[in-house]
Amino acid sequence: MKPVRIVIFAKAALPGFAKTRLIPALGAQGAADLAQRLLADALVRALTARVGPVELCVTPDSADPVWQTFALPGGVQLTDQGEGDLGERMARATQRVLDGGESVLLVGTDCPTLKAPRLQQAAAALQHLDATLVPAFDGGYVLLGLNTFHPSLFSSMAWSTSDVAAQTLLRLNKLNWRVSTQPALHDIDEPEDLKWLAAV
Repeated sequence: MKPVRIVIFAKAALPGFAKTRLIPALGAQGAADLAQRLLADALVRALTARVGPVELCVTPDSADPVWQTFALPGGVQLTDQGEGDLGERMARATQRVLDGGESVLLVGTDCPTLKAPRLQQAAAALQHLDATLVPAFDGGYVLLGLNTFHPSLFSSMAWSTSDVAAQTLLRLNKLNWRVSTQPALHDIDEPEDLKWLAAV
């Protein structure tokens, strides 16, 4: 079986930097505290899934003092997102992992219901398909799994809009790739999303 690497994209949990759309409801420190909780939880879920290596891909870069005090779980690799928009950063990470001979599951930290069984299901799909996607109810996606790199999946995309998952699926279909989609999940981006934390 081809190894599958989970790459978690994360911002440092700093006030005014992480989860800024939640500041009206939680305040800058409260939003940062939630970002820290979501990040720690995402790492636990990824390690629990046991599908392969787990990598935390961060901004600001890993040399920043904020990461020197971060309690990184054993076995998790810390890497840098680098410059550019979200698509450019995800494209770089994806190409690096695929060039290394692994499949990749790209995830964020915003979806606490993306638990180990969902990650395992996505990893299993990549053993016989080209791609797998878990949409978010807001129109984005909470997971994109790939066996092959193509720049169209990351370029000229209106990130953080309600069209991202649909556009990604459209582009995957244009490539004639074999794709599976899982049922949508809720992520925590806006104040009205906070109610979904109670289900965790």
